[in-house]
Amino acid sequence: MRPSTEVVTDVSPEVKAETGGGTTRPRPRRPLISYGHWWWAVPAIAMVLLVHYVATAGGAFYAFTDWTGIGAFTWVGLDNFRAIIDDPTLLGSLKNTLFLAFGFLIGTNVLGLLLALALNRTLKSRYLLRVLIFMPVVLSPLAVSYIWKFIFDFNGPINQFLGWIGREDWQRPWLAEPGLALWAVLLVMCWQTTGLVMVIYLAGLATVPLEIEEAGALDGAGTWGRFWHITLPSIRASVAIAGTLMLVQGLRVFDQVMALTAGGPGGATETLATQVYKETFALSNFGFGAALALMLTLIILVFSALQQAATRDRT
Repeated sequence: MRPSTEVVTDVSPEVKAETGGGTTRPRPRRPLISYGHWWWAVPAIAMVLLVHYVATAGGAFYAFTDWTGIGAFTWVGLDNFRAIIDDPTLLGSLKNTLFLAFGFLIGTNVLGLLLALALNRTLKSRYLLRVLIFMPVVLSPLAVSYIWKFIFDFNGPINQFLGWIGREDWQRPWLAEPGLALWAVLLVMCWQTTGLVMVIYLAGLATVPLEIEEAGALDGAGTWGRFWHITLPSIRASVAIAGTLMLVQGLRVFDQVMALTAGGPGGATETLATQVYKETFALSNFGFGAALALMLTLIILVFSALQQAATRDRT
């Protein structure tokens, strides 16, 4: 609704004398909502600061204590971080976290970009295929992981299919072998999230003018040349967004690991996020768990900054 205007017709003699006796111009009446519009965001900002930043700062404080979650605590300084570095199990969790994060980053971006290129313009059934590929994204990670846990079971569909085609020697306890469990977790992560990356790249490809690609083809550029010199530079923003989201999500992976393997077998799939949960809530080492969480936060910040610097537009 447009703001109404108010025309002043009854003018005092003093105002007429100051304006030379002329008529005054219409004064627009400002809507009430415009007065102090900045403070309408104050409640939301206060909630974000309280719930997110203040809570994070509190957790960072307890990382330097030996608090168990109940009762008093003692300031221990950097002892928790020294214990993390000296614990080979936690170093193994860090390696698993980095493996899943970068495998997830590469897998989802490569598959998502290939699917986006395939379903961009020409295929008639592209809209239906986009919906089918994107559907796993809206499902709960826990629900998806439990379905895949049934698929990976020794008596599950994969081993049954291998037995049906006469390849019993290929049958494996997929989630019980240390060398395969981590790859199984990575497969589930990529399967569920590739559709989101595809949508991000489809949005970027929609901004690439078709005339530029046609001009490149007329100049003799092949399919790879047009992609490398025209399409990829044009979707640099989409690459940065998809890369950052997938890297952060991979570094803090938790649901899939807990549902599929719970960190097993023998700690082969433990990540920093699962260790934070176990140390804090299962073992009541709140201070030690807070130190692990703080280390994970710093790792995410560092790698996110490096990824942003690597994919920024330098033109």
